[in-house]
Amino acid sequence: MQPLAERMRPKTLDEYIGQEHLVGPGAVIRRMIEQRRVSSFILWGPPGVGKTTLANIIARTLEVPFYTLSAVTSGVKDVREVIDKARSHSGLFAGKGNPILFIDEIHRFSKSQQDSLLGAVEQGIVTLIGATTENPSFEVIRPLLSRCQVYVLKSLDKDSLLRLLDSAIHKDLVLKEKEILLKEINALLRQSGGDARKLLNILELVVEQSGGEKVVVTDASVLEAIQQNPLAYDKDGEMHYDVISAFIKSIRGSDPDAALYYLARMIEAGEDPVFIARRLVILAAEDVGLANPNGLLLANACFDTLTKIGMPEGRIPLAEATVYLATSPKSNSAYLGVDGALAYVRQTGNLPVPLHLRNAPTKLMEELGYHDGYKYAHDFPDHFVRQQFLPDEAQDARFWHPQPHTAQEARLQERMRQCWGDRFES
Repeated sequence: MQPLAERMRPKTLDEYIGQEHLVGPGAVIRRMIEQRRVSSFILWGPPGVGKTTLANIIARTLEVPFYTLSAVTSGVKDVREVIDKARSHSGLFAGKGNPILFIDEIHRFSKSQQDSLLGAVEQGIVTLIGATTENPSFEVIRPLLSRCQVYVLKSLDKDSLLRLLDSAIHKDLVLKEKEILLKEINALLRQSGGDARKLLNILELVVEQSGGEKVVVTDASVLEAIQQNPLAYDKDGEMHYDVISAFIKSIRGSDPDAALYYLARMIEAGEDPVFIARRLVILAAEDVGLANPNGLLLANACFDTLTKIGMPEGRIPLAEATVYLATSPKSNSAYLGVDGALAYVRQTGNLPVPLHLRNAPTKLMEELGYHDGYKYAHDFPDHFVRQQFLPDEAQDARFWHPQPHTAQEARLQERMRQCWGDRFES
């Protein structure tokens, strides 16, 4: 049986979910289809947002020959063969439109492969529809790009994903025979990342793993269904747990004597010294952090030195790094900041980057408004100017909270207060 994502592939525009800016009432691609005057274009967007499906719908609606090539497996010879077929069929479909050539992952086509398309597109032998997840300004040759419009597809938003779930549960031949309750959907939506195919694959996996006619979808059942079994870890002895834990906590707690004691325990027991050095690098970033940025430099130097000289001499740089980190002031503001940002990203998904922050090295990107309004900081007094950097929906979010009990972060906080005012008052 076909996967759920394939069974749910829409066959008409009315069944198509998302991309209202392209296929909604009065939108450009819908108008082309309704007027039966489809010109060559390239669909640019992330995976699972309907690029291939849209091309199939166009061909089915216009009732013209539809040829598909994958840039991964096709060469110039394949392109020429398809063009020859299209040329032989073109007269049979007069009035309905040119045969459509759909090329998936067109950004993977070489220059010579793209060159081989130019004549057929120029002469109207085929209408080219390309699909790409990469910026066509960089990946598609200029002569071909000039013959095609570029339409940008977006990740599916929450409403579109919910409509897709509802349609799958109530219309799919397999799922509609089951009693499926969407009790919790946060994990399902978050894990899909705006990708319709991924959303349906996860739903199908949860349903299959439930094994019953009644399926209750929860965040836990989604995470359980998609989790990968972690690699087994060597639990022989206490070294990887109790002693390394005590070692790290002693440094974090600023007790150099205890830290050296547990370091000696590990060395004497034959623990891999590189493992110890690696943990010191992590600790330097996580627990010492911005309170003393030199800690990370010293930990890295210890790691590098140890790999060069080995043991038993390596115990000396290990001890030096241990004592230095244990006696350093501590801050975990960077650690908390990135974890807070990660939690926010997982909750909100891929919010659009403000257009003025995007580079615009090509004409297409300029026309789309990229880089328009960006203020170059070095052109302003003190090399700073206030402007929005976070996406619109996140512009009030705070992730880094300086810990001014250390002199270093107190200075950083004061500079941020001068730049951003009340935003860094606490």
